[in-house]
Amino acid sequence: MDARVTPDGSLFWAGTRYRCALGRGGRVEDKREGDGATPVGCFALRRVMYRPDRMDPPETLLRVSALAPDDGWCDDAGDPQYNRQVRLPYPARCESLWRDDGIYDLIVTIGHNDDPAIPGLGSAIFVHIARPGYSPTEGCVALARADLVALLRDWSARTRIRVDGA
Repeated sequence: MDARVTPDGSLFWAGTRYRCALGRGGRVEDKREGDGATPVGCFALRRVMYRPDRMDPPETLLRVSALAPDDGWCDDAGDPQYNRQVRLPYPARCESLWRDDGIYDLIVTIGHNDDPAIPGLGSAIFVHIARPGYSPTEGCVALARADLVALLRDWSARTRIRVDGA
């Protein structure tokens, strides 16, 4: 079954609507690094990462791993580890997954541009925790923490996230 994300900032799962935030650049079929847009398409859920100092491991059928302070994600299209998890410090441009603002306390990595990763076609597209007020993301799908925890109880490796176009 697909978790369906609609242009109005809703995620539908098992007959329930959840509010979500999408990319500041809208939704695009032709995702590019740095455009701030959420890619349109249907993507596998790869795994879950969480902050062990802020929460217990979530209940889910997906593969789960604890984050560490030196976890990062490479978003440098010229680096061989582009769109991959790396250990910080790392010589290429990366973002830290261990954030103070709490939005990455719980992350679901999705199968966007990862098999294989094509340089420049977008990196670090996750489902993560929304900021207060559901302000736009850099291209991810963001949900309230309680909603994401609840959804993970149902989601498995067979679940897909489908982001609708215009």
